[in-house]
Amino acid sequence: MSNKSRFSDTFAMLRVILTLSVPTMLEQLLQTAVQYIDTAMVGSLGTHATAAVGATTTVNWLISSTISAIGVGFLAFISQSFGAGNKEKARKAAAQAVTAVIAVGILFTVLTVSLSGAIPVWMRVDPEIQGMASRYFLILYIPMLFRTASIIFGTVLRASGDTKTPMQVGIIVNLINIALNFLLIYPTRTITIFGNSFVVKGAGLGIEGAAAASAVSYIVGGIAITVMLWKHKEISPKGKSIRPDMSVLKPCLRVAFPNMLQRFATSLGYVAFASMINALGETATAAHTIANTVESLFYIPGYGMQTAAAALSGNAYGAGDKNRLKRLSKTIIPLEVGLMIISGGLLFIFAPELMKLFSKDSEVIALGAAVLCMVAVSEPFYGVPIVIEGMMQGQGKTVAPFIFNVLGMWCVRIVGTFICTNYFGGGLKSAWGCMIAHNLLLFILFTAHFTITNLRSRDNDTKQLVRQD
Repeated sequence: MSNKSRFSDTFAMLRVILTLSVPTMLEQLLQTAVQYIDTAMVGSLGTHATAAVGATTTVNWLISSTISAIGVGFLAFISQSFGAGNKEKARKAAAQAVTAVIAVGILFTVLTVSLSGAIPVWMRVDPEIQGMASRYFLILYIPMLFRTASIIFGTVLRASGDTKTPMQVGIIVNLINIALNFLLIYPTRTITIFGNSFVVKGAGLGIEGAAAASAVSYIVGGIAITVMLWKHKEISPKGKSIRPDMSVLKPCLRVAFPNMLQRFATSLGYVAFASMINALGETATAAHTIANTVESLFYIPGYGMQTAAAALSGNAYGAGDKNRLKRLSKTIIPLEVGLMIISGGLLFIFAPELMKLFSKDSEVIALGAAVLCMVAVSEPFYGVPIVIEGMMQGQGKTVAPFIFNVLGMWCVRIVGTFICTNYFGGGLKSAWGCMIAHNLLLFILFTAHFTITNLRSRDNDTKQLVRQD
């Protein structure tokens, strides 16, 4: 192949990657902007309110990531079906996704609502704010069925190559959340804009108002994404049976189950990690909560690229096109590293200013900025395993990522944090140091696995050519 032809292929692949990843990045950017606004609004109510909201954040990750894992099973099945040119099979899978949403949504609604009083206690939340944290959690999880629809149906659409529809629904959801936050969190007050004063009505519900705003936006999002899926030209489940069909569900569950175990185990690790940080006191909890919110903005390039990697690798795998898989990896990994170097550099430079957006407490700002500067250095290393894992998900290979992520979380982050905080008197900085070590281990494991797999594939191709000769 000539250099001109290689350049043309690389440019074509780059264009496809950006077409799929940019809408996802914009969607996540808006979600992060809303999260920033949410945190700033709640932060204005004081450190107690910030700690109460942040105390159960990792439980939210645990639930959301477990549901997302189910979506990964459908992602692999649908993207491979599209790659093989079998759209009818893909639509059949979309109908089975409806069954999964109903079953999983109802199950998690019952679990979260019934356990809302106990979770802050299990999370070792300060007794002074346990009641506040419990009420916030309860309101947030009442519309769990709609949240499940948003997660799984959004994944189904992305698997078909449509990343714009989830982005559009996300824009609507986040704008509703901002508007309702403004009306429900604060009491009626007078504001001045360009010298003109206005009386703005408000419910004055505090963090309960923030939870209610999120709950309403989840309901709207769940309904909107369901309608958009139903009307979709390529992947609509309309006319297909939603009765459980094991010819579809078995291969989906075979992919989803290791991913579900991985996400459950790692998210449970986040819960244990947050519990140890909560035990360090209110300042550490608030700094950790805000720093996590700030850092989420700088992960956007990574997870945007992961979406493109999963869909495109699934298409290539379904079509049996090894050359397209190679072009994908050679294009997307360097692009991801470059983007994460830029995002890590920006995080390092602006960490103190970003912390000041969410808190006026000088101790919280200083501690949060310090851990953000630490983690900024590891951003490029974290970007590589994110993309490699996305490519593996598209191909339905979820066992190795399960092993790698569980090892990193429990053997490095959790054990390390436990030892540092309980035996060496370490604080939040030592805990985030263990988190960085976890990210570096993932980089080593995923990179080694990817390199070895490629070498084996090349050897097999060479042996086949020799046999043909």
